[in-house]
Amino acid sequence: MLEFIRRITKGRTEDGASAVEYGLLVAGIAALIVAVVFIFGGVIKDVFSKTCGKVSSGVSGTYNSAATC
Repeated sequence: MLEFIRRITKGRTEDGASAVEYGLLVAGIAALIVAVVFIFGGVIKDVFSKTCGKVSSGVSGTYNSAATC
């Protein structure tokens, strides 16, 4: 059993390099998400505010006071 584990782990010499590559990939994706939020954040906020305003104005009775947007 020990010999089997040694044979499996013997061929893996690039574990550190692949970890660095995955780290760079995750950092790139995170940077892209941050950029999209900053670029489109105001537009999306306006759309949701308009929608929330329309929904709130259409609600009648006691639910108007409970509608928070």
